[in-house]
Amino acid sequence: VPPTRPICEVPSSAMTGTVVELSCKENEGSPPSEYQWYKNGVALLEKTGTGGARAANVTYTMNKKSGTLLFNTVTRNDTGEYFCEASNGIGLPQKCAVKRMQV
Repeated sequence: VPPTRPICEVPSSAMTGTVVELSCKENEGSPPSEYQWYKNGVALLEKTGTGGARAANVTYTMNKKSGTLLFNTVTRNDTGEYFCEASNGIGLPQKCAVKRMQV
């Protein structure tokens, strides 16, 4: 079953230095979908805060299975337009509406 359009939860504003979680979910796809987050139209890399990621100034953890994008400490650099895409290899990937987060 192809995925349906996912529901994205993106806060419209966040305080610098706080923990912010963006979530993305759809329940119809079978097999379960994997989720990819985009910022300003660019795919975010799946990083988990290891040494290499820190060197690249990455302040988030993206979980493709659960659809969460977690910022441990958001910065002004994280301001932007976010959306996610659900795909499970069947049918076309589905995107949610773009939402702007202002930090």
